Amino acid sequence: MRQRGSLTNDEETNAAAWEAGKGALTGAAKWGAFAGVAGATAYAFSPVYRGLTIQFKVYLQMAGMIVGSMVEADKRMRLYEHRIRHEKRMLRDMEVWRRYEADFESRAQDGYKE
Repeated sequence: MRQRGSLTNDEETNAAAWEAGKGALTGAAKWGAFAGVAGATAYAFSPVYRGLTIQFKVYLQMAGMIVGSMVEADKRMRLYEHRIRHEKRMLRDMEVWRRYEADFESRAQDGYKE
C-alpha cells in the first residue's frame, strides 16, 4: 500500500515542509522583534501595561510570535506552491516543444508528404 504524505519518501512534500518551517522561523523572528519593540514602548509609556503580570506580558509576546510564524509560513507555502507549479508547467511546455521539434525534423528528413 502506498503511503501518502510521507516526509521520508516524498521529496516534494519534504521540500514544502522545510519551506514552511523556514517561513515559520523568519515570521516568528520578525513579528517577535516587533512585539518586543511594542512591549518596550508600552512599558515606557503605559502605566496599564506596566501593571500587567509578567505572565501576561510573556503571553502577549508569544502571541505575536505565533501569529507571525503562521502568517509567514502560509506566505512561504503559497510562494513555494506557485514556484513549483510554474516549474512543472515549464517542463510540460518544454516537452511539448521537444516533441514538436522532433516531429518537424522527422518530417523534413522524410520529405514531408501528406
